[in-house]
Amino acid sequence: MKNINIYLTLVLLIAIVSCSKKLEKNPYDQIGLSQAFKSVIDAKQWDNGIYSDLRGRIYGEFTLISDIQGDELNATLSFGNNYGGTHRWDWSSGDYGLADIWGGYYRGITNANIMIDGFKTIVPETDADAASLKEYTGDAYLIRAYYYSQLILKWSKAYNPTTASTDLGVPIVVTYDINNFPERASMDAVYKQILKDLDSASNLLQGVSGKPGSHVFTSDAVLALEARTKLYMQDWSGAKTAADALINSKIYKLYSTKEGILSMWVDDNTDEDIMQIYTNKPNELAPTNNVYLGYDVNSNAYNPLYIPSLWIINSFDTTDIRRVAYFAKQPIIISGAKDGDSLMLTAKYRGNPALFTSDYTNYEQAPKLFRIAEDYLISAEAAYNLGDVTSAQNMLNTLRTARGLTAISATGEKLYDSIKIERTRELAFEGFRIDDLKRWHESMTRRDPQNTLFLTSGTNNYYTLSIPADDDKFVWGIPNNDIIVNTKLEQNPGW
Repeated sequence: MKNINIYLTLVLLIAIVSCSKKLEKNPYDQIGLSQAFKSVIDAKQWDNGIYSDLRGRIYGEFTLISDIQGDELNATLSFGNNYGGTHRWDWSSGDYGLADIWGGYYRGITNANIMIDGFKTIVPETDADAASLKEYTGDAYLIRAYYYSQLILKWSKAYNPTTASTDLGVPIVVTYDINNFPERASMDAVYKQILKDLDSASNLLQGVSGKPGSHVFTSDAVLALEARTKLYMQDWSGAKTAADALINSKIYKLYSTKEGILSMWVDDNTDEDIMQIYTNKPNELAPTNNVYLGYDVNSNAYNPLYIPSLWIINSFDTTDIRRVAYFAKQPIIISGAKDGDSLMLTAKYRGNPALFTSDYTNYEQAPKLFRIAEDYLISAEAAYNLGDVTSAQNMLNTLRTARGLTAISATGEKLYDSIKIERTRELAFEGFRIDDLKRWHESMTRRDPQNTLFLTSGTNNYYTLSIPADDDKFVWGIPNNDIIVNTKLEQNPGW
């Protein structure tokens, strides 16, 4: 962790000092934190950094790796072993993707810690300055909660209330100290820290009202993360209360037409988005999920590294308005072989034309951090676990009918299965699948691929791979370099 902290401090402080002529110029090796927190203008610079960094930590490998590990995608003959270890489940703790994600989240946490402490030293000159500083502080608490929520999902087992006090979580770092080499806290301690930060953020951001497609954190963004976190904690009542507050506000509308759902995933329209990260060309672009398409200009065809499995495609009824946004049949060229229209590709991230930097797609889209559809699913699942069948059906059916499906009247396990498959459909390719399989204690079994002539095959480790629910690698390995630097860190089993 020490190397992460040193890097972050140098990068952030040099950047901030260079942006303001008012700050003293120090030697490159003597940049003091006190120089970075002299005014609310400085605080705003730090706050801008939160969103810039977050834009780079949602799509790209931060989403791809989890989905490629799952059961909804198959590697094509063109995949070139990109994320191969992840897809085969034979990856090691030396994997670069693991290091990038772990390090990215902890750099974000370090940034938040510096901000929270530094903002305390700023004396606002006006009421407006005080209000702004309050908001920026709330942002810092919320981003720290978000990054910890991501870390605990990936690097710890599914939350179990009876064993959380002894199950290993991740290191908790809430103050900036380059000499701190923390051990892993319990899952209970990490989730308590997340909830504590959410409570702080809620108090500080209560005056920042939610609106569709907000580019900044709002009180509704706090509720969205609270609902998600409490779902994973099996706090069914808390999850439902937070999700229902968002739903009942009626601020965010579910799309109910093909044109509407396409406008969200192609043009970044925001009716459903509780928060959508600001993205603009040419210098404020996000990582992309381009491995699903890979348009080849010379052949006027697509060369995807991964394509959706037939079972996930077929789980969408022909009346489901999401089909046109999530999938597209396109001409392909895979490993030199061209085919007109035999394969369906993952089209959820085809790119927003307003963000293209040439005549062809660059797959750029504004990352969608929180969507109201997720909260209907959270409310339905929480209601089911609370024994409230009517509410579970109502929340599920509201989403289903908006998406072009018929309402259902199932109860018991059939209702729960319907909630789970609806969650799988709605959130497909958004990085949720492995986390859901883990908490539902279900195996990862790839099945029903598309045309296998275009797929990489092997000895039961590609499109026929089946991993039992208790497999160690549902929980990711702590990057090897961090284990070496911090000998207090205990590696997860199987890594």
